[in-house]
Amino acid sequence: MPSKSLLPDNPTDTTNQALRPLAERMRPRTLDEMVGQKRLLTSGSALRRAIEGGHMHSMILWGPPGCGKTTLALLLARYADAEFVAISAVLSGLPQVREVLAEAQRRYDTGRRTVLFVDEVHRFNKVQQDAFLPHIERGSIIFVGATTENPSFELNSALLSRCRVHVLEAVSADDIVIALKHALQDAEHGLGGRGIRIDVGLLAQIAHAADGDVRRALTLLEIAAELAGEGGEIGEATLQQVLADRTRRFDKGGDQFYDQISALHKCVRSSNPDAALYWLARMLDGGADPAYLARRLTRMAVEDIGLADPRALQMAVDAWDSYDRLGSPEGDLALAQLTIYLASTAKSNAAYAAWNAARKDVAAYGTQDVPLHFRNAPTKLMKSLGHGKDYQYDHDVDGGVALDQTGFPDAMGERVYYQPVERGLEIKLKEKLDVLRSARKQARENSGRRSGKQGNDQ
Repeated sequence: MPSKSLLPDNPTDTTNQALRPLAERMRPRTLDEMVGQKRLLTSGSALRRAIEGGHMHSMILWGPPGCGKTTLALLLARYADAEFVAISAVLSGLPQVREVLAEAQRRYDTGRRTVLFVDEVHRFNKVQQDAFLPHIERGSIIFVGATTENPSFELNSALLSRCRVHVLEAVSADDIVIALKHALQDAEHGLGGRGIRIDVGLLAQIAHAADGDVRRALTLLEIAAELAGEGGEIGEATLQQVLADRTRRFDKGGDQFYDQISALHKCVRSSNPDAALYWLARMLDGGADPAYLARRLTRMAVEDIGLADPRALQMAVDAWDSYDRLGSPEGDLALAQLTIYLASTAKSNAAYAAWNAARKDVAAYGTQDVPLHFRNAPTKLMKSLGHGKDYQYDHDVDGGVALDQTGFPDAMGERVYYQPVERGLEIKLKEKLDVLRSARKQARENSGRRSGKQGNDQ
């Protein structure tokens, strides 16, 4: 490959370069200039060999904002000496897509391929996604779709089967610092000609504030440089002014959201209150709906704690009610206290497992008749049909439990769903139920022997 820049400025472009955002001017011009993505683009990796060899394949680039998806697509086009065309699924409809594909076909017929970059590809519906399929198969386009969402859920299987999915990661703070230093030193495209000075520790602050997004980091640096002025120094006060309104990366409806609520739930389940508290703070800081978090914490109380500590459910409801009354930030503490308690107390999913087992039997056995002894008999006809016959009123039985009275439909026999664990209050429940179940089994066996003897006597 030639050593010259792969993304030279267009000599016919009369746009004032100084008016372009710093992040746009500093786009990497070779693979070596890209920061982050070491796993994907390391020397000798399959994707790097394909790019450098000009052997392109259609692909989906899945990763968070600012990790280099657009830049990688631009480099694909330059290394393959192909035309680069970009569309956004947010702004383009099917007529625009068809127009772009028709132009790509005409270009292909003249011997030149097109790298078609589709940003936010997950926003296209199935019909729009299907429009690309014949052109990908024909090879008239190298399709590059960029998405921040899980392709397995957002893209149809036909498109996925024709593309390779490459996962890009959020860029580390150390790598972002490298990009910032490059922007400060580059006199042609960056800030190198303006004499801007900044301590490396403050660069690290910018990198951390960018939260894995190189584009955001360069934008923050550019704003700080504007405040410092030509030949000025970006100091602590200036930087704090720039970073005052920053927000962390958070997607209220996508993978990041569900990954974080999953982490919160699993840290509660594994009795790690410190980690659980961290994920709660992350989600509240990112703008998650506190009512949603209260609902999920209540679910944890019944799913993962259950009868090992019945107080957990009441505490969850109380915390939810407290948040409704107080709002943020005071109500956040109620959710935090609940999270700590749920993660610290005894755990059991025995009730959850029992409920699922009962539902499974309902589906498997269908509509079974209620045993006759359990049926009400308000009329003479119903009594004559045997409704309520032989029912034992437990309060009138010695010990207060009619041990030989079955509670299930005849076709099923007695079942055991609930298996208490030896943790928390369920230790006591287990002791009681073990005794009761053993006594029931013995009573049924005795009843069966008596029935058999009576049958033989007759």
